[in-house]
Amino acid sequence: MNLLYQLASRPAALVSVIIALVTTVFISIWFLLPHPPKTLTIVTGFPDGLYTQFAQQLKIELAKQKITLQIRNTGGSVDNLALINDPQSGIDLAIIQSGVGDPLKYPDLISLAGIFYEPLWVWYRQPAFAKEGGMLTQLSQLKGKRISLGNDGSGTQLLSKAVLELNEINPKQIKFEALKPDEAIEKLHKGELDVAFIVAAGEAPILKKFYQIPEIRLMNFDQAEAYTRVLPYLNRVDIPKGVISIADDQPKQDIHGLASTATLVARNDINPATVSLLLRSSYDILRNYSRLQKSGQFPSSKGLDFPMDLDAEIFLRNGPSFFYRHLPFWGAVWVERFIKILIPMLIILIPVFTYLPAIFNLSLKIKLSRLYKILKSIERRSNSSGNASSLYSELVALEDRVQKLRVSAMQSKEVYDLKVHIALVRNQLDKLKSGDD
Repeated sequence: MNLLYQLASRPAALVSVIIALVTTVFISIWFLLPHPPKTLTIVTGFPDGLYTQFAQQLKIELAKQKITLQIRNTGGSVDNLALINDPQSGIDLAIIQSGVGDPLKYPDLISLAGIFYEPLWVWYRQPAFAKEGGMLTQLSQLKGKRISLGNDGSGTQLLSKAVLELNEINPKQIKFEALKPDEAIEKLHKGELDVAFIVAAGEAPILKKFYQIPEIRLMNFDQAEAYTRVLPYLNRVDIPKGVISIADDQPKQDIHGLASTATLVARNDINPATVSLLLRSSYDILRNYSRLQKSGQFPSSKGLDFPMDLDAEIFLRNGPSFFYRHLPFWGAVWVERFIKILIPMLIILIPVFTYLPAIFNLSLKIKLSRLYKILKSIERRSNSSGNASSLYSELVALEDRVQKLRVSAMQSKEVYDLKVHIALVRNQLDKLKSGDD
């Protein structure tokens, strides 16, 4: 209490203490707020897949801002989901096929954006469907066939099983194999496989290996629209004749297809500045990334499994913030960090500063009370002592202290009141002194 009393009587010291506290809090928060990491790790899929191609282009864009992106290849979306969900894995980002993750089972994961369509390609050997005129149009025709549904750990396998289940086909009704794409291609060549499911973007190099197999055709989903109604994470995509390869005329007819959405996923503690940078970089990459999308369709907030990150949602709706549009990335980061700290502190400090005049008034009253205490002591002793000369010198010293007080015009009244009271005591001492004479 004594310290507070001293500070209240010395406004300059009080203001200095407030400034010191504010500075200390500001610096503490500045260093406690997490900085955007300068190294990120992303999990993709097979080295020659479109996930990895996207990550490689993203790596180039991030390097322009002095951020390193490390790429780890995996078996596919299921593996990626397990890694990004593990806080100890060291994984910051993952590309995951929509429909793979249940948001209720992975509450710590968020979607940053859908980045491109991934059609479900169903390649089949025509001779295996001779009774149907060499045509596969509905998955109910697959009973008894030799089928590759994708390797373990891949999104292909999960999606393939989901669409087969809708057709009431169980594993016992087909000859199911969990094969990687290259393994499926080899068996199709040898006639040891009838149908192969693969989820891949239209530009994936692996597709060429499929359509070069003799007597291979691509399934046309007659019921494509129905699938999208039952499985909301799927989209109907119309695949024009020749869009995979104009030179090879693949596909050889317009195809109704089903597509999931490749999604950029992160943990919910990702730095907001990192989100802005990733999406701004993705815009440049995805502007015309796939032949199966319209220009500017991606990055998108549609068809995602996990809740949308708030910063990502704002970015996709409004674009980058003012600072990220007009400043270099790291400059914008520092400015936004400053503002994020400054605004809450202003909310606290503005009321404090509104009370400063009251504090200054209190400070003056404390000083005046001390001086009045001295004046009262002089007056009391003047009534009981005959030593007027000694008391007179104390009064002169008191007047000198009053003269040195620095006050505003609004505070002058209280000082003049004290001077009047000093004058009254002076008159009393003058009478005492004249009586001694």
